[in-house]
Amino acid sequence: MFDLGWTELLVIGIVALIVVGPKDLPVLFRKVGQFVGKAKGMAREFSRAMNEAADESGVHDVAKTFKTATNPIGSAMDGVKDAARKVTDPLEGIDPYSETGKLAAERAEKAKKIQEATARAAAQRKKREAEEALKAAEAELEAYTPKDAPASKDTKDDA
Repeated sequence: MFDLGWTELLVIGIVALIVVGPKDLPVLFRKVGQFVGKAKGMAREFSRAMNEAADESGVHDVAKTFKTATNPIGSAMDGVKDAARKVTDPLEGIDPYSETGKLAAERAEKAKKIQEATARAAAQRKKREAEEALKAAEAELEAYTPKDAPASKDTKDDA
């Protein structure tokens, strides 16, 4: 709406400080903030009412048709996305009580079991790799600690 940068806001603040005075400046800024808040609320309510009216009159359908007519590549991509969604959901559009539906449900269940088994195997592999890395780190740490060095002064004094 208004394009105000920091320098313009600084100039407005200095002018307001000079004109209004430091005593009444917080009250002025509070009133301006309330006014801006009310204006934003009214604009939001107006926009919502216009969107509801457009939904009721069917303007969005006309806009979608217009978009399809002016952007054939975009509409083709929308068709491809819809087709891909139908392919990824094997049970969409299939009667669940038909033989095809039963086979599709069975295949979906088997695919889910395979995915769970794969995830479980991957988790076990990561756990095993983490344990191996921990053992290797401990072995490397032991290789760097001198074995002939005294443990600490406290144990030497006790002996």
